[in-house]
Amino acid sequence: MSAANHDAIAAAPSVATNAVLQPSETVPEGSKEVQGIDFNSYAQRSITVEELVGGMANMGFQATLMGEAVRIINEMRTWKDPETADKTTIFLGYTSNLISSGLRETLRYLVQHKHVAAIVTTAGGVEEDFIKCLAPTYLGSFAAPGASLRAKGMNRIGNLFVPNSNYCAFEDWVVPILDKMLEEQEASKKTEEPIHWTPSRVINRLGKEIDDERSVYYWAWKNSIPVFCPALTDGSLGDMLYFHTFKSSPEQLRIDIVEDIRKLNTIAVRARRVGMITLGGGVIKHHIANACLMRNGAESAVYINTAQEFDGSDAGARPDEAVSWGKIRANADSVKVYAEATIVFPLIVAATFAKATQVEK
Repeated sequence: MSAANHDAIAAAPSVATNAVLQPSETVPEGSKEVQGIDFNSYAQRSITVEELVGGMANMGFQATLMGEAVRIINEMRTWKDPETADKTTIFLGYTSNLISSGLRETLRYLVQHKHVAAIVTTAGGVEEDFIKCLAPTYLGSFAAPGASLRAKGMNRIGNLFVPNSNYCAFEDWVVPILDKMLEEQEASKKTEEPIHWTPSRVINRLGKEIDDERSVYYWAWKNSIPVFCPALTDGSLGDMLYFHTFKSSPEQLRIDIVEDIRKLNTIAVRARRVGMITLGGGVIKHHIANACLMRNGAESAVYINTAQEFDGSDAGARPDEAVSWGKIRANADSVKVYAEATIVFPLIVAATFAKATQVEK
Protein backbone atom coordinates (compact mmCIF):
# COMPACT_ATOMS: atom_id res chain seq x y z
CA MET A 1 0.00 0.00 0.00
CA SER A 2 1.39 3.41 -0.95
CA ALA A 3 1.97 6.08 1.68
CA ALA A 4 -0.75 8.23 0.09
CA ASN A 5 -3.30 5.44 0.28
CA HIS A 6 -2.29 4.65 3.86
CA ASP A 7 -2.81 8.28 4.85
CA ALA A 8 -6.18 8.41 3.09
CA ILE A 9 -7.41 5.30 4.88
CA ALA A 10 -6.15 6.60 8.21
CA ALA A 11 -8.18 9.76 7.69
CA ALA A 12 -11.36 7.89 6.77
CA PRO A 13 -14.02 7.10 9.39
CA SER A 14 -13.09 3.95 11.27
CA VAL A 15 -16.58 2.49 10.83
CA ALA A 16 -16.07 2.59 7.04
CA THR A 17 -12.53 1.22 7.06
CA ASN A 18 -13.50 -1.56 9.45
CA ALA A 19 -16.41 -2.52 7.18
CA VAL A 20 -14.42 -2.44 3.94
CA LEU A 21 -11.18 -3.87 5.25
CA GLN A 22 -12.59 -6.78 7.26
CA PRO A 23 -9.59 -9.10 7.69
CA SER A 24 -9.73 -12.50 5.99
CA GLU A 25 -9.33 -15.76 7.83
CA THR A 26 -6.88 -18.27 6.41
CA VAL A 27 -8.40 -20.18 3.51
CA PRO A 28 -8.89 -23.84 4.55
CA GLU A 29 -6.24 -26.21 3.30
CA GLY A 30 -7.30 -28.07 0.16
CA SER A 31 -9.67 -25.35 -1.06
CA LYS A 32 -9.99 -25.40 -4.84
CA GLU A 33 -9.37 -22.31 -6.93
CA VAL A 34 -12.12 -21.17 -9.29
CA GLN A 35 -10.88 -21.91 -12.76
CA GLY A 36 -12.47 -22.55 -16.11
CA ILE A 37 -11.40 -24.14 -19.37
CA ASP A 38 -8.42 -22.65 -21.20
CA PHE A 39 -9.29 -23.35 -24.82
CA ASN A 40 -5.82 -22.18 -25.82
CA SER A 41 -4.63 -25.57 -24.58
CA TYR A 42 -6.63 -27.23 -27.34
CA ALA A 43 -5.44 -25.16 -30.28
CA GLN A 44 -3.85 -28.20 -31.93
CA ARG A 45 -6.69 -30.66 -31.30
CA SER A 46 -10.34 -30.82 -30.33
CA ILE A 47 -11.26 -30.97 -26.67
CA THR A 48 -12.79 -34.28 -25.56
CA VAL A 49 -16.07 -34.53 -23.69
CA GLU A 50 -14.23 -35.89 -20.65
CA GLU A 51 -11.86 -32.92 -20.70
CA LEU A 52 -14.75 -30.50 -21.15
CA VAL A 53 -16.76 -31.88 -18.24
CA GLY A 54 -13.65 -32.19 -16.09
CA GLY A 55 -12.70 -28.61 -16.84
CA MET A 56 -16.15 -27.39 -15.83
CA ALA A 57 -15.93 -28.91 -12.35
CA ASN A 58 -14.06 -25.89 -10.92
CA MET A 59 -16.04 -23.21 -12.78
CA GLY A 60 -18.59 -22.74 -10.02
CA PHE A 61 -22.40 -22.55 -10.10
CA GLN A 62 -24.17 -25.46 -11.80
CA ALA A 63 -21.06 -26.49 -13.74
CA THR A 64 -19.42 -27.46 -10.45
CA LEU A 65 -22.53 -29.33 -9.35
CA MET A 66 -22.49 -31.23 -12.64
CA GLY A 67 -18.89 -32.14 -11.87
CA GLU A 68 -20.06 -33.42 -8.47
CA ALA A 69 -22.74 -35.51 -10.20
CA VAL A 70 -20.05 -37.08 -12.40
CA ARG A 71 -17.92 -37.90 -9.37
CA ILE A 72 -20.81 -39.43 -7.42
CA ILE A 73 -22.05 -41.51 -10.36
CA ASN A 74 -18.53 -42.78 -11.07
CA GLU A 75 -18.35 -43.91 -7.44
CA MET A 76 -21.77 -45.56 -7.81
CA ARG A 77 -20.71 -47.59 -10.83
CA THR A 78 -17.26 -48.61 -9.57
CA TRP A 79 -18.18 -49.57 -5.98
CA LYS A 80 -18.01 -53.26 -5.08
CA ASP A 81 -18.76 -54.91 -1.78
CA PRO A 82 -15.44 -56.31 -0.50
CA GLU A 83 -17.11 -59.48 0.79
CA THR A 84 -19.72 -60.31 -1.86
CA ALA A 85 -18.47 -58.27 -4.87
CA ASP A 86 -22.04 -56.94 -5.22
CA LYS A 87 -22.26 -53.65 -7.08
CA THR A 88 -24.34 -50.57 -6.32
CA THR A 89 -28.01 -51.09 -7.10
CA ILE A 90 -28.74 -48.03 -9.24
CA PHE A 91 -32.33 -46.79 -9.53
CA LEU A 92 -32.97 -44.56 -12.56
CA GLY A 93 -36.02 -42.31 -12.66
CA TYR A 94 -37.13 -40.00 -15.47
CA THR A 95 -40.25 -38.14 -16.53
CA SER A 96 -42.14 -38.75 -19.77
CA ASN A 97 -40.96 -35.61 -21.58
CA LEU A 98 -37.43 -37.00 -21.59
CA ILE A 99 -38.51 -40.10 -23.51
CA SER A 100 -40.33 -37.78 -25.92
CA SER A 101 -37.06 -35.91 -26.42
CA GLY A 102 -33.85 -37.23 -27.91
CA LEU A 103 -32.63 -38.08 -24.41
CA ARG A 104 -34.46 -41.35 -25.03
CA GLU A 105 -31.41 -42.67 -26.88
CA THR A 106 -29.18 -41.93 -23.87
CA LEU A 107 -31.62 -43.71 -21.54
CA ARG A 108 -31.82 -46.67 -23.92
CA TYR A 109 -28.01 -46.89 -23.89
CA LEU A 110 -27.95 -47.20 -20.10
CA VAL A 111 -30.52 -50.01 -20.17
CA GLN A 112 -28.96 -51.75 -23.17
CA HIS A 113 -25.62 -52.01 -21.35
CA LYS A 114 -27.13 -52.94 -17.95
CA HIS A 115 -25.87 -49.84 -16.17
CA VAL A 116 -29.02 -49.58 -14.03
CA ALA A 117 -30.86 -52.12 -11.89
CA ALA A 118 -34.39 -50.72 -12.00
CA ILE A 119 -36.35 -47.88 -13.59
CA VAL A 120 -39.25 -45.74 -12.41
CA THR A 121 -41.09 -43.60 -14.95
CA THR A 122 -44.54 -42.25 -15.81
CA ALA A 123 -47.16 -43.47 -18.30
CA GLY A 124 -45.88 -41.13 -21.01
CA GLY A 125 -42.39 -42.37 -20.30
CA VAL A 126 -43.62 -45.84 -21.27
CA GLU A 127 -45.93 -45.23 -24.21
CA GLU A 128 -43.83 -42.57 -25.98
CA ASP A 129 -40.99 -45.08 -26.29
CA PHE A 130 -43.23 -47.56 -28.12
CA ILE A 131 -44.89 -44.83 -30.17
CA LYS A 132 -41.48 -43.71 -31.44
CA CYS A 133 -40.91 -47.23 -32.72
CA LEU A 134 -44.11 -46.92 -34.74
CA ALA A 135 -43.82 -43.32 -35.99
CA PRO A 136 -41.45 -40.37 -35.41
CA THR A 137 -41.76 -37.35 -33.15
CA TYR A 138 -40.78 -34.07 -34.87
CA LEU A 139 -38.98 -30.91 -33.88
CA GLY A 140 -41.32 -27.93 -33.72
CA SER A 141 -41.49 -24.67 -31.79
CA PHE A 142 -42.39 -23.57 -28.27
CA ALA A 143 -44.24 -20.66 -29.85
CA ALA A 144 -46.54 -22.69 -32.13
CA PRO A 145 -50.19 -21.68 -31.35
CA GLY A 146 -52.10 -24.44 -29.62
CA ALA A 147 -55.39 -23.77 -31.46
CA SER A 148 -53.67 -24.02 -34.84
CA LEU A 149 -51.95 -27.25 -33.87
CA ARG A 150 -55.21 -28.70 -32.57
CA ALA A 151 -56.91 -27.99 -35.90
CA LYS A 152 -54.11 -29.86 -37.65
CA GLY A 153 -54.25 -32.86 -35.34
CA MET A 154 -50.81 -32.08 -33.95
CA ASN A 155 -49.88 -32.36 -30.27
CA ARG A 156 -47.11 -30.22 -28.76
CA ILE A 157 -44.65 -31.34 -26.08
CA GLY A 158 -42.53 -28.23 -25.48
CA ASN A 159 -40.95 -27.68 -28.90
CA LEU A 160 -41.73 -31.21 -30.09
CA PHE A 161 -44.70 -32.16 -32.29
CA VAL A 162 -46.49 -35.51 -32.16
CA PRO A 163 -49.16 -36.17 -34.85
CA ASN A 164 -52.43 -37.70 -33.67
CA SER A 165 -51.80 -40.47 -36.20
CA ASN A 166 -48.95 -41.68 -33.97
CA TYR A 167 -51.44 -42.47 -31.23
CA CYS A 168 -53.72 -44.21 -33.72
CA ALA A 169 -50.77 -46.40 -34.71
CA PHE A 170 -50.14 -47.07 -31.03
CA GLU A 171 -53.77 -48.11 -30.53
CA ASP A 172 -53.61 -50.48 -33.50
CA TRP A 173 -50.49 -52.06 -32.03
CA VAL A 174 -51.34 -52.24 -28.33
CA VAL A 175 -55.02 -53.30 -28.33
CA PRO A 176 -54.42 -56.79 -29.78
CA ILE A 177 -51.74 -57.27 -27.12
CA LEU A 178 -54.19 -56.23 -24.41
CA ASP A 179 -56.69 -58.72 -25.88
CA LYS A 180 -54.13 -61.49 -25.64
CA MET A 181 -53.15 -60.51 -22.09
CA LEU A 182 -56.81 -60.65 -21.04
CA GLU A 183 -57.17 -64.10 -22.58
CA GLU A 184 -54.11 -65.31 -20.69
CA GLN A 185 -55.40 -63.77 -17.45
CA GLU A 186 -58.78 -65.50 -17.74
CA ALA A 187 -57.32 -68.85 -18.82
CA SER A 188 -54.87 -68.80 -15.91
CA LYS A 189 -57.73 -68.66 -13.39
CA LYS A 190 -58.24 -72.38 -13.99
CA THR A 191 -54.62 -73.14 -13.11
CA GLU A 192 -52.64 -73.25 -9.87
CA GLU A 193 -50.70 -70.12 -10.91
CA PRO A 194 -53.15 -67.44 -12.03
CA ILE A 195 -51.61 -64.47 -13.85
CA HIS A 196 -51.49 -61.21 -11.90
CA TRP A 197 -50.63 -58.37 -14.24
CA THR A 198 -48.71 -55.50 -12.66
CA PRO A 199 -47.46 -52.30 -14.31
CA SER A 200 -43.94 -53.76 -14.48
CA ARG A 201 -45.21 -56.98 -16.06
CA VAL A 202 -47.28 -55.04 -18.58
CA ILE A 203 -44.24 -52.98 -19.58
CA ASN A 204 -42.10 -56.10 -19.74
CA ARG A 205 -44.63 -57.74 -22.06
CA LEU A 206 -44.86 -54.68 -24.30
CA GLY A 207 -41.06 -54.49 -24.43
CA LYS A 208 -40.98 -58.09 -25.64
CA GLU A 209 -43.73 -57.50 -28.19
CA ILE A 210 -42.18 -54.36 -29.73
CA ASP A 211 -39.08 -56.35 -30.77
CA ASP A 212 -37.23 -53.16 -31.73
CA GLU A 213 -33.70 -52.39 -30.56
CA ARG A 214 -34.45 -48.64 -30.58
CA SER A 215 -36.78 -49.19 -27.64
CA VAL A 216 -35.74 -48.62 -24.03
CA TYR A 217 -38.18 -51.28 -22.89
CA TYR A 218 -37.12 -53.85 -25.45
CA TRP A 219 -33.72 -53.78 -23.74
CA ALA A 220 -35.34 -53.73 -20.29
CA TRP A 221 -37.18 -56.93 -21.23
CA LYS A 222 -34.09 -58.49 -22.79
CA ASN A 223 -31.87 -57.62 -19.79
CA SER A 224 -34.50 -58.39 -17.11
CA ILE A 225 -34.48 -54.82 -15.77
CA PRO A 226 -37.82 -54.08 -14.09
CA VAL A 227 -39.64 -50.87 -15.03
CA PHE A 228 -42.07 -49.51 -12.45
CA CYS A 229 -44.87 -47.12 -13.30
CA PRO A 230 -47.41 -46.57 -10.52
CA ALA A 231 -49.17 -43.97 -12.71
CA LEU A 232 -49.53 -46.32 -15.69
CA THR A 233 -53.04 -45.09 -16.54
CA ASP A 234 -52.05 -41.40 -16.73
CA GLY A 235 -51.61 -41.17 -20.50
CA SER A 236 -52.52 -42.70 -23.85
CA LEU A 237 -51.98 -46.16 -22.42
CA GLY A 238 -54.60 -45.33 -19.79
CA ASP A 239 -56.95 -44.26 -22.59
CA MET A 240 -56.45 -47.61 -24.30
CA LEU A 241 -57.07 -49.48 -21.05
CA TYR A 242 -60.24 -47.42 -20.51
CA PHE A 243 -61.62 -48.21 -23.96
CA HIS A 244 -60.60 -51.83 -23.54
CA THR A 245 -62.93 -52.19 -20.54
CA PHE A 246 -65.92 -51.59 -22.85
CA LYS A 247 -64.61 -53.95 -25.48
CA SER A 248 -63.86 -56.75 -23.03
CA SER A 249 -66.87 -56.43 -20.69
CA PRO A 250 -67.84 -58.21 -18.48
CA GLU A 251 -64.27 -59.47 -17.89
CA GLN A 252 -61.55 -56.83 -17.60
CA LEU A 253 -57.79 -56.70 -17.53
CA ARG A 254 -56.66 -56.34 -13.91
CA ILE A 255 -53.41 -54.57 -13.05
CA ASP A 256 -52.12 -54.87 -9.48
CA ILE A 257 -49.99 -51.99 -8.15
CA VAL A 258 -49.59 -53.57 -4.70
CA GLU A 259 -47.49 -56.44 -6.04
CA ASP A 260 -45.24 -53.92 -7.79
CA ILE A 261 -44.62 -51.81 -4.69
CA ARG A 262 -43.62 -54.97 -2.86
CA LYS A 263 -41.24 -55.83 -5.70
CA LEU A 264 -39.69 -52.35 -5.85
CA ASN A 265 -39.23 -52.08 -2.09
CA THR A 266 -37.75 -55.57 -1.93
CA ILE A 267 -35.08 -54.63 -4.48
CA ALA A 268 -34.12 -51.69 -2.27
CA VAL A 269 -34.18 -53.66 0.99
CA ARG A 270 -31.98 -56.45 -0.38
CA ALA A 271 -29.42 -54.13 -1.99
CA ARG A 272 -25.98 -53.91 -0.41
CA ARG A 273 -25.69 -50.30 -1.57
CA VAL A 274 -28.17 -48.04 -3.39
CA GLY A 275 -27.64 -45.12 -5.74
CA MET A 276 -30.42 -42.86 -7.01
CA ILE A 277 -30.36 -40.96 -10.32
CA THR A 278 -33.54 -38.96 -10.92
CA LEU A 279 -34.19 -36.75 -13.93
CA GLY A 280 -37.17 -34.54 -13.16
CA GLY A 281 -39.52 -34.73 -10.21
CA GLY A 282 -42.93 -35.87 -9.12
CA VAL A 283 -43.79 -39.55 -8.80
CA ILE A 284 -40.56 -40.81 -10.39
CA LYS A 285 -38.40 -39.04 -7.83
CA HIS A 286 -40.41 -39.84 -4.76
CA HIS A 287 -41.23 -43.44 -5.68
CA ILE A 288 -37.52 -44.27 -5.70
CA ALA A 289 -36.80 -42.24 -2.58
CA ASN A 290 -39.63 -43.89 -0.67
CA ALA A 291 -38.38 -47.35 -1.65
CA CYS A 292 -35.00 -46.35 -0.19
CA LEU A 293 -36.75 -45.43 3.08
CA MET A 294 -37.38 -49.15 3.56
CA ARG A 295 -33.61 -49.64 3.99
CA ASN A 296 -32.99 -46.45 5.99
CA GLY A 297 -31.91 -44.47 2.94
CA ALA A 298 -29.77 -44.52 -0.18
CA GLU A 299 -25.99 -44.20 0.05
CA SER A 300 -25.74 -41.83 -2.91
CA ALA A 301 -28.10 -39.67 -4.93
CA VAL A 302 -28.02 -37.38 -7.96
CA TYR A 303 -31.00 -35.16 -8.70
CA ILE A 304 -31.26 -33.24 -11.97
CA ASN A 305 -34.21 -30.90 -12.37
CA THR A 306 -35.17 -27.24 -12.54
CA ALA A 307 -37.74 -27.20 -9.71
CA GLN A 308 -37.35 -24.88 -6.72
CA GLU A 309 -38.04 -25.70 -3.08
CA PHE A 310 -39.77 -22.48 -1.99
CA ASP A 311 -43.25 -23.96 -2.54
CA GLY A 312 -42.55 -27.08 -0.49
CA SER A 313 -42.75 -29.39 -3.50
CA ASP A 314 -40.99 -32.75 -3.42
CA ALA A 315 -39.77 -32.08 -6.95
CA GLY A 316 -37.96 -28.94 -5.81
CA ALA A 317 -36.57 -30.40 -2.61
CA ARG A 318 -32.81 -30.79 -2.24
CA PRO A 319 -31.37 -34.16 -1.14
CA ASP A 320 -31.04 -32.93 2.44
CA GLU A 321 -34.83 -32.86 2.79
CA ALA A 322 -34.91 -36.59 1.95
CA VAL A 323 -32.30 -37.11 4.69
CA SER A 324 -34.85 -35.83 7.21
CA TRP A 325 -37.26 -38.55 6.08
CA GLY A 326 -34.67 -41.34 6.11
CA LYS A 327 -34.84 -41.70 2.32
CA ILE A 328 -31.19 -40.69 1.88
CA ARG A 329 -28.66 -41.56 4.58
CA ALA A 330 -27.15 -38.80 6.71
CA ASN A 331 -23.64 -39.68 5.53
CA ALA A 332 -24.65 -40.13 1.88
CA ASP A 333 -22.93 -38.49 -1.06
CA SER A 334 -25.54 -36.44 -2.89
CA VAL A 335 -26.05 -33.46 -5.17
CA LYS A 336 -28.84 -31.63 -6.92
CA VAL A 337 -28.01 -30.10 -10.31
CA TYR A 338 -30.37 -27.27 -11.20
CA ALA A 339 -30.41 -27.81 -14.95
CA GLU A 340 -32.51 -29.11 -17.82
CA ALA A 341 -31.69 -32.78 -18.25
CA THR A 342 -31.35 -32.85 -22.05
CA ILE A 343 -28.41 -30.45 -21.74
CA VAL A 344 -26.42 -31.95 -18.89
CA PHE A 345 -27.27 -35.65 -18.72
CA PRO A 346 -25.63 -36.65 -22.03
CA LEU A 347 -22.45 -34.94 -20.80
CA ILE A 348 -22.66 -36.78 -17.48
CA VAL A 349 -23.20 -40.14 -19.20
CA ALA A 350 -20.29 -39.47 -21.57
CA ALA A 351 -18.02 -38.90 -18.55
CA THR A 352 -19.31 -41.91 -16.59
CA PHE A 353 -21.19 -44.89 -18.02
CA ALA A 354 -20.18 -44.41 -21.67
CA LYS A 355 -16.56 -44.07 -20.66
CA ALA A 356 -16.83 -47.30 -18.69
CA THR A 357 -18.12 -49.23 -21.71
CA GLN A 358 -15.28 -47.92 -23.85
CA VAL A 359 -12.71 -49.09 -21.26
CA GLU A 360 -14.33 -52.55 -21.08
CA LYS A 361 -14.01 -52.92 -24.85
